[in-house]
Amino acid sequence: MSTEPPVPPTAARTSSRTAGREAGKVAFASFVGTAVEWYDFFLYGASAALVFGALFFPTDNALVSQLAALGTFTVGFVARPLGGIVAGHFGDRIGRKRMLVLSLMLMGVATVGVGLLPTYAAVGVAAPALLVLLRVGQGLAVGAEWGGAALMAVEHAPPNKRALYGSAPQLGVPAGAILANLVLLTVVQATGDAFMTWGWRIPFLLSVVLVVIGMFVRRRVTESPLFTEAAAAHPEPAQRRNPLVTVVREHPWAAVRGMFASVASTSWGYVILVFILSYGPTSVGYSRNTMLTLIILSSLLQVGAMLYAGRVADRIGRRKVALIGSGLQVIVAVAFFPAFDSGTVWLALTVCLIASVGLSAQYGPLPALLSEQFPTEVRYTGVSVSYMFGNILGGGLVPLVGTALVAATGTSFSVGLYMLGLSLVTAVAVLATRETVDDDLSAVASSSRP
Repeated sequence: MSTEPPVPPTAARTSSRTAGREAGKVAFASFVGTAVEWYDFFLYGASAALVFGALFFPTDNALVSQLAALGTFTVGFVARPLGGIVAGHFGDRIGRKRMLVLSLMLMGVATVGVGLLPTYAAVGVAAPALLVLLRVGQGLAVGAEWGGAALMAVEHAPPNKRALYGSAPQLGVPAGAILANLVLLTVVQATGDAFMTWGWRIPFLLSVVLVVIGMFVRRRVTESPLFTEAAAAHPEPAQRRNPLVTVVREHPWAAVRGMFASVASTSWGYVILVFILSYGPTSVGYSRNTMLTLIILSSLLQVGAMLYAGRVADRIGRRKVALIGSGLQVIVAVAFFPAFDSGTVWLALTVCLIASVGLSAQYGPLPALLSEQFPTEVRYTGVSVSYMFGNILGGGLVPLVGTALVAATGTSFSVGLYMLGLSLVTAVAVLATRETVDDDLSAVASSSRP
């Protein structure tokens, strides 16, 4: 029989309120930091679609220049798994919070560096080489960022609100896209013809202000309570097994399912946020400002849709919500480009909004879904590997593959079929994943033995 006195109800309620406030603060910090990181990341993607081809990869063939510029965008995705693996290793050993602070610093340095780069006309081949190097830095930063932000939000959340709180870092993606495109739209209007010479640098240099704000917010949150408990069992990091080796040996199918479950939502995100920004003006005839406006409106819808998806996923389960998203994606995959190619702005906006709802249904609950597949001791590594490799297979290749498909087939419908295939792949992966809405996150099968 326990001799410990019972916890007074008032003290229990006070403790619960304190934990709730801290969970909300952590969710907000995850959102702010992630929004800053994705502002930087999407700013690069938009600039690759709009200006980098001419400034850093000048050729007599505009398509070749465009493909080269979009290729550097893809390089960032290739670097992301390495960032996720390294940050996951140390995040599972010394804590999530430290990795989040470091990732934000790295992103800020890389983004401001892009804004200071000389162009090909000034230094020749050194310009694209330095651009690729800084893009790798951005990829490493985002790879390190996502897993830690997702875990901090999910591991602090009340058990019955993990998907809702976990959607907070997901909101940083559309918020970062909104901010990046608003800044671009403003700078384009303000600088006019000078945008292609020096105006494009302004949004990159402004990143330093956002990074300072993000650092201030993130340094004020507490470490994940689940990590603190797991670390207490083995105080010395050397006593804990290598997280990546443990994931590969003991949780390989969880990582594979998570990887393919991440493919479709990120792919559709980059169709809307990057691919159409290049494709719309060059192939259909939409103005650059029209495309930026469509992206901003689609991103605004995603913010509300992801929050709602997280809330519903806590009630009916992650799988059901994600599969609803897959159904919408299959429908919109067939209709997206015929409507977009019509040249009618309201039709283009309609399919972008429907696609945004579909991807939000999958993307909002994704942090909770992935986090619930791995034990605390290797969770940072597990979710990072799953998500980042899923991004390579999906989102990272979409702008490049989409541009190449249009050039090879002469029709954008081929891109729609490509997106249909990715949507079906994710649906199968979600169906193969066990529902985890009622799981105790601290009791997920442990791999903590030395």
